[in-house]
Amino acid sequence: MSLCSSFSSPPRSLSFFSKTRPFKDDPKLLATSRFRASADVPDFLSADWLESRKKRPFGPRLNFGAEEAVQYQLDALKYNDQPRQDYGIEVMYRFAGFDPFERSTYFGPFFDLGQFERFRRIFHHSTYRVLLGHKDRKILSSLFVEENRFKQRVWIQGSRPEEEEIFQLTMVQRVGGSWDGYWLTESLLHDGDAFTGGLAY
Repeated sequence: MSLCSSFSSPPRSLSFFSKTRPFKDDPKLLATSRFRASADVPDFLSADWLESRKKRPFGPRLNFGAEEAVQYQLDALKYNDQPRQDYGIEVMYRFAGFDPFERSTYFGPFFDLGQFERFRRIFHHSTYRVLLGHKDRKILSSLFVEENRFKQRVWIQGSRPEEEEIFQLTMVQRVGGSWDGYWLTESLLHDGDAFTGGLAY
């Protein structure tokens, strides 16, 4: 094929743009074309998609800052049994940043927390149960120890007489992977020795 013959017809991309050029000049044509194209796309979303998204299980959100993430978790524990029993603990489990296939120091000692039931039992342990349905709380200190690591110490007043404890939450913002940008809980530690005498979990 000669060099001249290769330039005899315009490249496909140029011919494509030449066909679509009138849309740029005529907004009505452009709008009609867009409407026609969108009408051809099948709608796979159910009619109640938006409502179901609103009702999705509460947990980490990309737009939550570190302090917000802590507040939402503590609020969930304050109203632990609403809308169902131990719902607040479920929220904590969703925010938990540990690998369910490895032992974790989320509560301090190395525990196997892969099963939700084990995680739930620790919250019903004598030291951590103060968080469930607590009456009041006060933030004692808040600190970004690194750009993507946040610690907060919180005083908790329980629902039982003279029941109070101090806890420290450490939040870590993930970098990379499916949780990139999300703040997840690295640990929830009691100020004292929470597991003196052991714990069957």
